[in-house]
Amino acid sequence: MTDSSAFVRVCGLGELEEDTPKRVELDGTPVSVVRTEGEVFAIHDICSHANVSLAEGEVDDCHIECWLHGSRFDLRSGKPDALPATRPVPVYPVKIEGDDVLVSLTQES
Repeated sequence: MTDSSAFVRVCGLGELEEDTPKRVELDGTPVSVVRTEGEVFAIHDICSHANVSLAEGEVDDCHIECWLHGSRFDLRSGKPDALPATRPVPVYPVKIEGDDVLVSLTQES
């Protein structure tokens, strides 16, 4: 269970363009916030394969693709489904309150 006090406002819902990642930092941790298919997701912004920003990649079908080598990560689980990445990246809980997008770095169990 995620502690609701751990959620931090990262942007307004209106600031998120559909299928366009927005890079934010929470306590020094880079996070990509993505609005797609009617939901908002938060995923660690650094590719587990090439150590580059995922926010510079493309979003399609609830996946984000690393612009450098084409690794794709599921926005719901962080699991890669296209090589060369083999390790998942963390995903973070998201809450929407009014127009505020809130993210917690606390991992859900």
